[in-house]
Amino acid sequence: MHDPQPQPQRSSSSPQPLDLSMKVMDVDGSVSLFPSPRLRRLRRSNAIRHMLKESRIDLESLVYPVFVQDGIRGKEPIQSMPGLSRLPLSMLVDEVRDLIDLGIRAILLFGIPSRKDEYASSAYDDSGIVQRAVSALRKEFNSDDLTIVTDVCTCQYTSHGHCGMLKGNRIDNDSTLDILAKIAVSHANAGADIVAPSAMMDGQVKAIRDALDDHGFKDTLIMSYSAKYSSSLYTPFRSAADSAPRFGDRMSYQLYYANAREAMREIEQDILEGADIVMVKPAIAYLDIIRLARDRFKHPLAAYSVSGEYALVKAASLQGLIDEDAVIMELLTCIRRAGADIIITYFAKQVAEITNK
Repeated sequence: MHDPQPQPQRSSSSPQPLDLSMKVMDVDGSVSLFPSPRLRRLRRSNAIRHMLKESRIDLESLVYPVFVQDGIRGKEPIQSMPGLSRLPLSMLVDEVRDLIDLGIRAILLFGIPSRKDEYASSAYDDSGIVQRAVSALRKEFNSDDLTIVTDVCTCQYTSHGHCGMLKGNRIDNDSTLDILAKIAVSHANAGADIVAPSAMMDGQVKAIRDALDDHGFKDTLIMSYSAKYSSSLYTPFRSAADSAPRFGDRMSYQLYYANAREAMREIEQDILEGADIVMVKPAIAYLDIIRLARDRFKHPLAAYSVSGEYALVKAASLQGLIDEDAVIMELLTCIRRAGADIIITYFAKQVAEITNK
């Protein structure tokens, strides 16, 4: 028989096995012993919860979309978006003054023209509805009081309802760029602070930046709809703005909702072309895209909480299924938590009313 081998003595400096029966692992890998850390202390009162709130909604970060329509005399309620209306030009200044009084100092302006054609010529007409609207606002409010953002696209202005020029039944990318540049320059000339191209044409940011610079508008910002998805959540807006395509769909130029990496390429390309602010649209259903963009890029990031998101909340509220104010604040805070610096939302006025209570 062999003598049993002696067992090595454990050095007093050797790591001892940890008894984790009453220990919790912190996110940094350290181990804390309960009950010393009690995270519920951080949530024990409303005042403490608000003091430690990580993601905050402030009115300065909100942009309110406004619809102004040529040829109407009074407000026209938007049936697909309860609580919102299309405005005549004569009522626009008073509406914006009310917004400023509430603490909202940025609007995204959409125009609905009285005439349309195949080439969207009314979109860049110096007497067009957006151009007159911007001029009227700029006479009343300087850029310190109000930031005017204008949507730069052709869909409301073309007889076919698409975001670009047609060649047969195909949307032609390159011939659209000159039209978008003309629209942007006309908006800047009227007094817009920020132009926001939403057509999702390749090269649109560069074309607009070059045109703005060539016409002396080097300080006009571009907020590009960089990652604009082809979404079913746009339907209420298309009814409000009379911008639904008359044939086909927009999937050949807007992003496919299954793709995330492609969205990052779109954002990167817009940054390289000169975008000052980039955007993800929609917002609530695309929080992962917002987070990816926030982690990857340092540019200011906007998120557009779209008409379908608004309409879904309103429909549930009208049926008494939700606390509308609570849902609004939760959803917008989640957009902010995901990484958005700017939130474009139809709820901006309600948020101001909630905040000011």
